[in-house]
Amino acid sequence: MQNFADPSENPSREHALAVEILVWLSGEPELLNRFSALTGINIGELRALSQSPGFESAMIGFIAGHEPTLMAFCHDCKVKPETVSHAWQKLEYGGQVD
Repeated sequence: MQNFADPSENPSREHALAVEILVWLSGEPELLNRFSALTGINIGELRALSQSPGFESAMIGFIAGHEPTLMAFCHDCKVKPETVSHAWQKLEYGGQVD
């Protein structure tokens, strides 16, 4: 398991976090179906999505946008909620987030 202590330290931190979210979602069929329904992304397209420019925003935004899902992910993957929040803010607003 990776440590995502500060996503601003490494430009690939958001991608690594998004991959961790995707792996976690793959073990949560109900949430994976919810992700698909909300985003319109076919579950079969997830591998291709992981190589697309919007991958990080899609995955991190999905988790950050629903507190119960965020808390379940953070609990299961030992990631601080603030880490997800900072990554989402960085993706949404760019640059350094305080």
